[in-house]
Amino acid sequence: MKRISATLITFNEEAKVGRALESLASLADEIVVVDSFSSDGTVEVCRRHTRRVLQRPWPGYRAQKQFAVDQARHDWILSIDADEVLSSTLEESLSAWKAAEGEESMAGYRVRRRTWFLGRWIDHTSWSSDWQLRLFHRARAQWEGGRVHESVRPSGPVGRLDGVLEHYTYASVSEYLAQLQNFSSLAAADAFDAGRRSNWGSLLLLPPWEFLRNLLVRRGFADGIPGLAVSYLCAVSVFFKYLKLWELEKELAGPEVKSG
Repeated sequence: MKRISATLITFNEEAKVGRALESLASLADEIVVVDSFSSDGTVEVCRRHTRRVLQRPWPGYRAQKQFAVDQARHDWILSIDADEVLSSTLEESLSAWKAAEGEESMAGYRVRRRTWFLGRWIDHTSWSSDWQLRLFHRARAQWEGGRVHESVRPSGPVGRLDGVLEHYTYASVSEYLAQLQNFSSLAAADAFDAGRRSNWGSLLLLPPWEFLRNLLVRRGFADGIPGLAVSYLCAVSVFFKYLKLWELEKELAGPEVKSG
């Protein structure tokens, strides 16, 4: 039978991480948690589920997740976030995969992530149909990415598993807006490093297009008011990303030199 090391990174996730760890209890052969010195009860909650709770200063999402993989004892890694839970169908799929005989040739497997927000599942907008590579062989895949939007890069074929990874994201609009401050700054820095720049066009046109794309093209209206909220918040996120990118350009350019 194949063995799985489940990995999580945490910071002040006391209210959410217990449910994530409980969903791994019957499946994972070990659970590795890397915490960034939480100031709440996160570490205590984690230690009730696993002895392997490590603390490390925050180096960024990609580096912290790869560090967790590097600490694992088994070759197959199941990486989830503190606000994610394995559905019963996904647990069954993973259990069947573990028990299947024969040599495993895949580099990893994608699972569909479904997001809960404002009291319902979001089945439309860019928050839906979100396939994530979360089960992978550590020798055939690794974490990559910038300050945000990290992902696993495989070096071989990738399959899919039945079931969903339930994503209990922001508990409220206020929590989303609080996270927006940090994420938009990181996204702006990544965009700058990639050579992108901000201007009137990006600030004036991209946010409305993001709103209409999610609400109409991706049928966010079918999710009711939560779908409308997601569509609008995605547009707000784009606006702040490009506004902060413009601000970053000005800061790095230094003070203007006046002539005359």
